[in-house]
Amino acid sequence: MTRGLRVSRLTAGLAAATVLCLTASGCVTVHGELEVLPGATESEAAQALKDFTAAYNAADKAFDPALDADRVTGSLGAINQAGLKARQTYSPDGNRAHEPLELTDATYIIPKKAGWPRWFLADTDSNRDEDGGKLDNRWLVVFVRSGPDALWKASYLGVVAPSQIPEFTLDEDGLATPVEPQNGELTVSPADLSIAYTEYLQKGTPDVFAPGTSTSVWRETRRTTRRAGFSYQYIDQPLTGGGFGPLGLRTEDGGALVFFSSKHFERQVTAEGLKPEVNADVKALMTGEVTNSLTKERVSSQLAHVPARGQASESGGRVRVLNRLPGLIAAKGE
Repeated sequence: MTRGLRVSRLTAGLAAATVLCLTASGCVTVHGELEVLPGATESEAAQALKDFTAAYNAADKAFDPALDADRVTGSLGAINQAGLKARQTYSPDGNRAHEPLELTDATYIIPKKAGWPRWFLADTDSNRDEDGGKLDNRWLVVFVRSGPDALWKASYLGVVAPSQIPEFTLDEDGLATPVEPQNGELTVSPADLSIAYTEYLQKGTPDVFAPGTSTSVWRETRRTTRRAGFSYQYIDQPLTGGGFGPLGLRTEDGGALVFFSSKHFERQVTAEGLKPEVNADVKALMTGEVTNSLTKERVSSQLAHVPARGQASESGGRVRVLNRLPGLIAAKGE
């Protein structure tokens, strides 16, 4: 299998995925470093995964966002930190149901590029699934490092069935090929994915996404949600800057595996005498007071397979959203 540089099984573990410039304008170069180099060594990648897993477990056990704040970034970081902040509010003594996360059987897909930031993808097996059955999955974690003195941070997580992970394009040294943000060879350029996705959710166009739970089914669910005395409004916004930028790797079928971020608002407005329901997580992250309106703000990361332009594929040349990871980050009562 040509999915990357294989290492012996690890006993550490959490989560998600890939490779490309963090800004729409391209890679950032500091200290005059123009040489094309591997994003990480195999030992650096293994240590980054170990350090992340240890920090994640410490934070989850204590419900303390400070314990892994320096090991997460981007959409994964926003979701992780907000979730821990909320749970710390109503469970100040920590997580009594904590079960340490383990990420083993790691394969590292390491791209080569010039300058900073650098990154790699860890394809791992978690202890959160059932190996070998229909519920078997892989956790794809993307690690980003912003400079030579910076820590490796996990920025994306994707959870997918092993059969959904494509073969990556590797060179003679086993290094992967990152996708440029603006890439005219793909059905949708990585830099445009978040914009296309949020416009599709709002209007149904551009019609470049394959049907699925994170696309057509989600649109239909929102359209048909009904409750007496309640009205629902949805706003979707692209996230493309800084640590929320898309990351992508070329695949052997001519397409790319791309991670990208987005933001979503859900507003509930009630008739007189009714109130939106406020659960513990929403209450912990809420500003204002709910009388007849509640707005929930979520960050979401998506893992997608983007085919080459004109490529014949099982999706009919459309983008397949393989996984979506949303998380509540704020709420507002009115």
